[in-house]
Amino acid sequence: MNAGKGAWLFLIFGFLSFSAMAQKSKAQLQKEKQQNLEKIKEVEKIIEETSAQKKNSLGELTALNQRVREQEKLVGSIKGEVNFLDSEISDNNDIIVVLEEDLDDLKKEYSAMLFAAQKANNSTTRLTFLFSAKSFDQLVMRLRYMDQYAETRQLQAEQITKVQEELSGHVAEIRVRREEKNKLLNEEQREGTNLISLKQKQNSLVKSLEKEEKKLRKDLEETKKAVAKLDKLIEDLIKEEMERAARSKKSEVSVTLSNSFEENRNKFMWPVSSGFVSQRFGRQNHSVLKGVVVQNNGVNIQTQENEKVKSIFEGEVRRVAFIQGLGSTVIIKHGEYLTVYAGLKEVFVRSGQKVTTNQEIGKVLSNNEGVSELRFQIFKNTTALDPSSWLKNM
Repeated sequence: MNAGKGAWLFLIFGFLSFSAMAQKSKAQLQKEKQQNLEKIKEVEKIIEETSAQKKNSLGELTALNQRVREQEKLVGSIKGEVNFLDSEISDNNDIIVVLEEDLDDLKKEYSAMLFAAQKANNSTTRLTFLFSAKSFDQLVMRLRYMDQYAETRQLQAEQITKVQEELSGHVAEIRVRREEKNKLLNEEQREGTNLISLKQKQNSLVKSLEKEEKKLRKDLEETKKAVAKLDKLIEDLIKEEMERAARSKKSEVSVTLSNSFEENRNKFMWPVSSGFVSQRFGRQNHSVLKGVVVQNNGVNIQTQENEKVKSIFEGEVRRVAFIQGLGSTVIIKHGEYLTVYAGLKEVFVRSGQKVTTNQEIGKVLSNNEGVSELRFQIFKNTTALDPSSWLKNM
């Protein structure tokens, strides 16, 4: 077999290496799809709770918006899987073409070898070939040549069998991948139809809420007043803490706690176990009222009814307060940092109490529209920080 033969081996090894990477990526897509499905279940439950309390509420729209986003992610994951399967099927088809070509060449070579072997196989011809040697060394070399020729024929036969097995394996692989692809295409079509239905519901809800502009503006003003009280509470506490720090030397414990807090950036668990970000940090347009911009010094997390709220890190409770329109608020100090948990109906801690990471500090409040929403903020001294840069997977 010439040097070109066996190129299929390198192609197969290269394909197997690529296939392993593709499988890893596909596994990641499947994991993301499963996470999307779990998130969809969470959001569905939140929608059910809000719509059961009051039809056509802003909280329901926020949850529905999130539901649409999760559905879009799900459809994207499915499309990604289909693309990987297309790539795998294409790779298998390429290998099959090469294997069929090599198999054809191997069979031709083997056929030629068998023909030559038949001509030289009778005893007279073999003896003539051996004893016509001009020296003993040449005789030995001819014996070795005959042995090697027999081994080559055997190897050729084994190569043909191996290529046939590889060929059968890749043909079977294509059948499996095509079945997977057909199932995914059906799933993609079904979830795409669901997405269209959700967007229609989303548009319908927006139109319904636009008719309630007067009420929405009134609710927004009340929320702004409550948030202003929360901002004042935080501002006063920060001022107290800075005056306290100016009077006394920074303790080693405080410095260590601050450094440890900073080291956990992007690693903190969410203060609630389920839910989604209903309003992000900074300035953003109101979801219904045109021309209205809302400022948020943290993030709002819409969650399930009676969800437990946890401290994201160890520290000391510096303030527990009730604000009309927002419910109870807990502020925890972590060295130079403060975390704020507003929108609680029950509080499990008291001012001055030391808390540990993930300790339950209260239970989230559900308003009269059935919306359960936590307002979460992080401050370093007087600076409000974006929690999405600190919480994991936000």
